[in-house]
Amino acid sequence: MSPTPPYQQSPGAGGVSTPDPAPADSAIPETLERLISVPASRAERVTHVRVVPARDAGYAEWPEWADEAVVRAFREAGGVERPWRHQVAAAEAARSGQHVTLATGTASGKSMGFQLPALTAIRENSGGTLYLAPTKALAADQLRRLTHLGVPGLRAGLLDGDTDAEARDWVRQHANYVLSNPDMLHYSLLPGHARWAPFLRRLRFVVIDECHTYKGVFGSHVAAVLRRLRRICARYGSSPTFILASATTADPAVSASRLTGVEVAAVTDDASPRGPLVFALWEPPLTTLIGERGAPVRRSATAEAADLLTDLVLDDVRTVVFTRSRRGAEQVSMQTRDYLEERRTGYGKRIAAYRGGYLKTERRALEAALHMDPTHDGALVGLAATTALELGVDVAGLDAVLMAGFPGTRASLWQQAGRAGRAGQGALAVLIARDDPLDTYLVHHSESIFDRPVEASVLDPDNPYVLAPHLCAAAAELPLTDTDLELFGPGTEALLSDLTRREYLRRRPTGWYWTRRERPSALTDLRGTGGVPVRIVEDQTGRLLGTVDEGASHSTVHDGAVYLHQGHTYLVDKLDLEQNIALVHRANPDYTTMARDVVQVTILETEQTQDWGDASLHFGSVEVSTQVVSYLKRRAGTGQIIETKPLDLPERTLRTRAVWWTVDPAALRDAELDTAMSAGAAHAAEHASIGLLPLFTPCDRWDIGGVSIPLHPDTDRLTVFVYDGHPGGAGFAERAYGSAVAWLTATRDVIAACECMEGCPSCVQSPKCGNGNNPLDKAGAARLLNLVLSGVSNVEGNS
Repeated sequence: MSPTPPYQQSPGAGGVSTPDPAPADSAIPETLERLISVPASRAERVTHVRVVPARDAGYAEWPEWADEAVVRAFREAGGVERPWRHQVAAAEAARSGQHVTLATGTASGKSMGFQLPALTAIRENSGGTLYLAPTKALAADQLRRLTHLGVPGLRAGLLDGDTDAEARDWVRQHANYVLSNPDMLHYSLLPGHARWAPFLRRLRFVVIDECHTYKGVFGSHVAAVLRRLRRICARYGSSPTFILASATTADPAVSASRLTGVEVAAVTDDASPRGPLVFALWEPPLTTLIGERGAPVRRSATAEAADLLTDLVLDDVRTVVFTRSRRGAEQVSMQTRDYLEERRTGYGKRIAAYRGGYLKTERRALEAALHMDPTHDGALVGLAATTALELGVDVAGLDAVLMAGFPGTRASLWQQAGRAGRAGQGALAVLIARDDPLDTYLVHHSESIFDRPVEASVLDPDNPYVLAPHLCAAAAELPLTDTDLELFGPGTEALLSDLTRREYLRRRPTGWYWTRRERPSALTDLRGTGGVPVRIVEDQTGRLLGTVDEGASHSTVHDGAVYLHQGHTYLVDKLDLEQNIALVHRANPDYTTMARDVVQVTILETEQTQDWGDASLHFGSVEVSTQVVSYLKRRAGTGQIIETKPLDLPERTLRTRAVWWTVDPAALRDAELDTAMSAGAAHAAEHASIGLLPLFTPCDRWDIGGVSIPLHPDTDRLTVFVYDGHPGGAGFAERAYGSAVAWLTATRDVIAACECMEGCPSCVQSPKCGNGNNPLDKAGAARLLNLVLSGVSNVEGNS
């Protein structure tokens, strides 16, 4: 019998609990037992196992107002004899005209909560529905479900970037249930609202699915689009009820209200049944390789996931691996396919990658294979995916979910884990830690995952950098008037004056008008990326492989970068920024690449300050200058650094929001941290704090940046900055300012607890560092943070 990892019982996802005594070995499910038994050393990689117990269903009766044909469709085609309580509660609220958000777990049937009132309204001929999804795949999946129900009188149509002109005309003229996304609202429906007047005039419901994904800059953009939609609907005499569907989050009503601009009620009591979920935390082993500055190197999460996925597919365990990036999904898919062919010829075709950036035909083929019976020759048993799948396809019957790295928030973690056991059977979820401070902290502090509530979504509808282009778009749709000021928020009047001064708008007695020839919707990108997407083209054939956001092109498709697509590897020959094209050729290198940048920060305005004795904490506006200067070649599978290659790319400037802390020079001398030591200490503390911040605010490590300066010219002190990586900010730095004590305390604890001698990727080294992780002083970082936090204790003790 292999060693048993820590094994605890939990009342539910994200709930606060006191663990029960560990059950016997026999309670470990057979699937997990097989994974940790071969090789036997795998058992040592499991740091914790938590059992989320099964839950019985809580039923309700069908509402009296529900149309008989709709109820019959759910019973006969949907297999639903009786609805669950939370579905009826949300449907009743929407039916009464109350804006409502249904925030329950994965596989809790949220779709019925909005479909029941929407389809009944269609049967009554009392109004149509606009359904908005964050991804094309999710809208397409919803269309499949609606079509399968076969409700008489339903005319559902898909409106997205893949919809051809003929189909768009049919949707506009005939559909009473339109499935789309915020991007199409912004670029097509709202600018052309006059052609959509019959539909908008009778619009009764607006459904916003997976609304917890609308956070940060993307969420702020969508909030502006929804306010524009409400304004246009009012023009045609309609006032639709908003129905939002969300993963379990903190304060779902508040988040939904900030997103829509209307008061929203929340339904959170999940009455759906659930099979038992066994959730394991997994830390890959140390390798014999030596990383930067002699640091120990752990096996990568993607390599570990490929191993586990291979074993699961060979056992016909239907499994999805969620990765943090497109590249990660392709790597897991390629490695697993190779491993499978080595062990069982022909099994490699049972694994694939699914990510954003694929062409329409590729996405549709993969989605079809996912829905096949697993015994079918073309069916997929294993899939390596990004959140494009998490937010896109309803996959029933999964037995296991592997997560190659923490997905950024506990809400996303439980969303991904919930994909297992969707048919009510028991299932397995495994979080495989990446070699970074946050993942290392989580797999050794299980209470941070299982015993804390999930996060609230963070968005800032008043961000002037986001709101200004939407005011231009709104003015082009209908001239803005004084009555619109309240709709768009307190900063609207000042922004309109600025846009008028800059000649984007013209003020007339009847309002503000858009007067330029270009389309105002082109002024902004909802996804927060900015610029025209860069096309990735195979040089020899001219074939378009996919696209990458312009904002990410410097770091992902620079000259010499390794690019993965559908299991094939390409090398970038040239990134042409003027033509927005990256030319690539097929290759088979034994390495991966990772870009590095250098950063400078100038303080523009300090808005909030906390006195921490010898240290101080600040929040405000900054200007950040960033330049990608080089890239690393890393040995595939091990991460070992082969060489660093320079790059010549232009500098970028960003005005954003930041949190920063400073330390008095005299206090540094008293702590025996001279200039050289304090530089390495601050640099190490900056890296670790960026790595830990997603534990305290729902951001991704790549959404934020940082820089440390031993003597910053704007403060005349040692200064460490952490800033939002989006124009105008995204709310992350402000949340960090509010939780700074807990955040920096966790940062110090991670550094102190790491067993390495000089610093490693699990504590203070960063894969983004443009200075080659030099200088870094791990011990000095712990002392520096102790100095900063002791000032907090002294201030609180004297207050």
